Amino acid sequence: MDIISVALKRHSTKAFDPTKKLTAEQAEKIKTLLQFSPSSTNSQPWHFIVASTEAGKARVAKSAAGGFVFNERKMLDASHVVVFCAKTAMDDAWLERVVDQEEADGRFATPEAKAANHKGRTFFADMHRVALQDDHHWMAKQVYLNVGNFLLGVGALGLDAVPIEGFDAAVLDAEFGLTEQGFTSVVVVPVGHHSVEDFNAALPKSRLPLSTVVTEC
Repeated sequence: MDIISVALKRHSTKAFDPTKKLTAEQAEKIKTLLQFSPSSTNSQPWHFIVASTEAGKARVAKSAAGGFVFNERKMLDASHVVVFCAKTAMDDAWLERVVDQEEADGRFATPEAKAANHKGRTFFADMHRVALQDDHHWMAKQVYLNVGNFLLGVGALGLDAVPIEGFDAAVLDAEFGLTEQGFTSVVVVPVGHHSVEDFNAALPKSRLPLSTVVTEC
């Protein structure tokens, strides 16, 4: 299946079949998608919770109580549920950790190349955390890049998913101690196989026409 076919086929799943689970190979592949997503300056300002046990999914689903209860079954019935978390502040230690990992992975031919790379990433980090003072928004944007990459990748694996913002982030952050770790939950994405109750699976896709959304020059 080519990538255009995936984009045309995938949809936001409204109901999952709780009897259908990801294979071990599929479960590893979705983690690879999370790890290898692009991000601005390769800053990778994120963390992910992957819940696959009934107990784990129930912990995530605590955030769908009250006004968000309409999303509870999606979290409980999906095979896996991924919580996308963003760093709450871009600190120097994280920047050092990223550049050291790049060095360990063989990306720099010389110490000067490493220093130049680190200087460039720090420039953009400082632009957001010092000049614009919007580093939390900047990092959340990187997480959304990951979400988009993830949804398309999951579709290419023949799996179904739905991005959910309708949850109580404060409840989820407290449940997993995210605040103390310097993160906050941003998006929850259940992954699995849609059920016969998923009305959205049979509906035609609807998008604004190209003439509205694309300018060619």
